[in-house]
Amino acid sequence: MNIDIAKKIVEENLFVNHKFLYKGNRNQNEEFSGKISKMFPAIFIIELDNSIIKAFSYNDLLIGNIKILS
Repeated sequence: MNIDIAKKIVEENLFVNHKFLYKGNRNQNEEFSGKISKMFPAIFIIELDNSIIKAFSYNDLLIGNIKILS
């Protein structure tokens, strides 16, 4: 997978509610629900159901730090 494929995956899931799994430091996994609300050249924004906003790079998707579950 390359960065263009990661951007296409994000674009296909734009504004769709999903569950996400974030693999943090020291095996601290975080699962949350929300939707991808914005795309930028280097990052994308996920707006959680409780209105918290998180930003991730497309590289995070490539290396598996963030996964779209459903």
